[in-house]
Amino acid sequence: MEFLYEYGLFFAKALTFVAAILAIIVTAVTLAAKQKAQAGELVITDLSEQLDDNKKQFEEQLLSDSALKERQKADKKAAKEKAKADKQAAKVAKQNHQDLPEETKPHLYVIDFKGSIDAKEVGALRQEVTAILGVAKTTDEVLVRLESGGGMVHGYGLAASQLQRLRDKRIPLTVAVDKVAASGGYMMACVAPKIIAAPFAILGSIGVLAQIPNFNRLLKKHDVDFEQMTAGEFKRTVTMFGENTEKGKEKFQQELEETHVLFKQFVAGNRPKLEIDQVATGEHWYGQQAIDLNLIDQIQTSDDYLLEQNKDKKVVSVKYTVKKKLADKIAHGASMAIERSVMKLWQQGQIPFK
Repeated sequence: MEFLYEYGLFFAKALTFVAAILAIIVTAVTLAAKQKAQAGELVITDLSEQLDDNKKQFEEQLLSDSALKERQKADKKAAKEKAKADKQAAKVAKQNHQDLPEETKPHLYVIDFKGSIDAKEVGALRQEVTAILGVAKTTDEVLVRLESGGGMVHGYGLAASQLQRLRDKRIPLTVAVDKVAASGGYMMACVAPKIIAAPFAILGSIGVLAQIPNFNRLLKKHDVDFEQMTAGEFKRTVTMFGENTEKGKEKFQQELEETHVLFKQFVAGNRPKLEIDQVATGEHWYGQQAIDLNLIDQIQTSDDYLLEQNKDKKVVSVKYTVKKKLADKIAHGASMAIERSVMKLWQQGQIPFK
């Protein structure tokens, strides 16, 4: 009885908390709907300049005063000579009615994707990929720093399709996983011809999951009727409040299996060296294990990859941002609070009550 009391108290608190947060979200969304949608903007950051400045600053800290003065003098002279050469080149080009010489270094465009359960970040990803496709050449490269534990099938399916756009245009694509790319996250990652991951990054989880509570017995106990009308035998297979039938549950399981088959086919098509039946069990693996299973191609962090590529490429970060209004900030904050709460409840659910 004590167990039931503690469980009931915990469940009641959880429902109360979730209901309060949902009320805040509804209010915020209503306010946001009354405001005009804002256009976002692309923020381009020269990561090569940042990396070079950091290196230079650190090196200068190690030099003696006299050596530092000599270096600063040499840098000043080199900058002056470069400016003079650029001015002369521009003058010659103008006289000959020619365009100025283009940047000789290829570019490495960096996209950061940190995915949530509903993959709402795909909106920004679409804009970033479209912008890159407008300027990228086949000698350039795109690096996606990916972090996601997965989520809704349709959301991550669209996100994977955005990366496929780069492959279709023959733009070299690399995905870097420093923490996690599981389930829908791995669906995105496998599109890239090259996947790198940190030694203890989590990868895989090629499976499909659906779980919902059912309150039907609780409603019956309190004499509450739940009515649901549908047209079509399988318009609704399982429900939270009605009584689920064996036929409905079987149909729902069938749909999960069909989705899993599509997931496996998608991964196998992009990673032909994989033994798909071996890895499509819903399990996850760490980077060191994933490389043996051909889930990834190389053990390396995104930081090391950037330092390596910066030697021969101009590294540029591309990020699409929308300035949030007050209502949007409240809605986003509430959404994140619910997501954290769900994860906390899930973690608590893994530990037996004492």
